[in-house]
Amino acid sequence: MVRALLLLPVMIAAFGASAEAQSMSPMRGNVSSFSDSFAVRVYPANPYTHRIKIEIKVYDQDFRQVDAGVTPSSFMLGSEASRGVLVVVPFDGANERKVRICTESIPFPNEQTQIKAQICGKFLGQRRS
Repeated sequence: MVRALLLLPVMIAAFGASAEAQSMSPMRGNVSSFSDSFAVRVYPANPYTHRIKIEIKVYDQDFRQVDAGVTPSSFMLGSEASRGVLVVVPFDGANERKVRICTESIPFPNEQTQIKAQICGKFLGQRRS
């Protein structure tokens, strides 16, 4: 967590406006970092009239899960609400890293519909020297 806080002053992120049917913003962005990891703040949103449980996951370009720091990684989101989530992704020795940050809704147990929705944004992190 301390590492994530140290990255905030050197982080540059592209933030977009959210649309009504969109459940996360921004949906894409380029981030520059002078560290061995980069940080992105995303804003999952719940467009529904009922609360949902949300989980944030990070994947590479081939949808293999990436070991990234996500704060908070899982939470309840009220009707028509949004919340900021900090995602810290390591470069793993590379100078550039493409990732997909995904908002996944987790179905409630004992509900009629058990559909797990997922929406992902594409992000490019570039290490600066």
